[in-house]
Amino acid sequence: MNAYKRIFVIVLDSLGIGAMPDSPAFGDHDVDTFGHILEKMGTLDIPNLRNLGMLNLHPAGTMEGVSHPIGRYMRLTETSNGKDTMTGHWEMMGLETEKPFQTFTDTGFPPELIAELEKQCGKKVIGNKSASGTEIIEELGEEEINTGAMIVYTSADSVLQICGNEETFDLANLYRCCEIAREITMKDEWRVGRVIARPYVGKKKGEFRRTSNRHDYALKPSGRTVLNALKDAGLDVISVGKIQDIFCGEGITQAHHSDSSVHGMEQTIELCKNDFHGLCFVNLVDFDALWGHRRDVEGYAKEIEKFDKNLGVLLEELREDDLLILTADHGNDPTYTGTDHTREYVPFLAYAKRMQQGGALENKDTFAVIGASVAHNFGVDMPEGTIGTSILEQLL
Repeated sequence: MNAYKRIFVIVLDSLGIGAMPDSPAFGDHDVDTFGHILEKMGTLDIPNLRNLGMLNLHPAGTMEGVSHPIGRYMRLTETSNGKDTMTGHWEMMGLETEKPFQTFTDTGFPPELIAELEKQCGKKVIGNKSASGTEIIEELGEEEINTGAMIVYTSADSVLQICGNEETFDLANLYRCCEIAREITMKDEWRVGRVIARPYVGKKKGEFRRTSNRHDYALKPSGRTVLNALKDAGLDVISVGKIQDIFCGEGITQAHHSDSSVHGMEQTIELCKNDFHGLCFVNLVDFDALWGHRRDVEGYAKEIEKFDKNLGVLLEELREDDLLILTADHGNDPTYTGTDHTREYVPFLAYAKRMQQGGALENKDTFAVIGASVAHNFGVDMPEGTIGTSILEQLL
């Protein structure tokens, strides 16, 4: 069909818009990431999101929607069983996850897992708790260097992270241990979404700093996604930010690492100035990693405002045959207890210069309408076993 030559899908990581009916089963009651931020802040400087219909979709605080929104908007429900980044993104591209990834935030990893990791790596594990990466290096870095142990820790996400000093641990050995951990955590009861190597340098407290040699060992998607179908059809599939890691490189033709969410938007704006034919898939992680998990309402609010400024630039750069879709992958209400993600509806905002009108769409029961609509646009069949129905006709 190729109604649009290029489609930009931008994920504002964790910008949920209210509790789903099954949220209590995930330990989340009355959560609302965007709404509670607005209630706390009163107002936000987000003229572009507002014009697209974000406040029409989800008014809160002292802010209301506009009379004539230029975008189409609706609320999406997550079908999959989970509230993490990989589950949300995989569903967008057609995969339903029935068994959630494991988290070990409250208890650390079980003794059996740690014992197996120590045996195969030949190193004693220290740490084994949920922690900030910079804080646990400051706490245990000297012990690791002096004893030859290795720091293992987790977070609110489904992740096992191993720190290693590049001078005493050796980077290649750190990667080897992470590969072992990835294999061990393939068991269902220990199945984490990612194993991450977290190298650092320095000899004592106050001098430690993490390096750019981080490496993620993600699970491959559980099946073929829309990204695979697009790539196989000869279309461009450009990733910005964490997308490459989330899909383990599957279906990606060009990848761009981002240093921050602002950088990710700057990269997207530059890509918009170039010619390509296909999908640009963007993840902006700072909303989640820097502000949601740290329960920093003001920081989250400022990040939304920074995004809105760059959104205005991107809207100007869009061509007549471009489609822009904004969404999220889960919630992370900074006003809620704990540090975990929150099970929430997510927004769907779509805009194109050729779009005939803005306004509300009927809410959908899966994130997979995004991938299905992208596939429909480019005349590509959805892979076998995927979910989702196209709404492309409503985005013209």
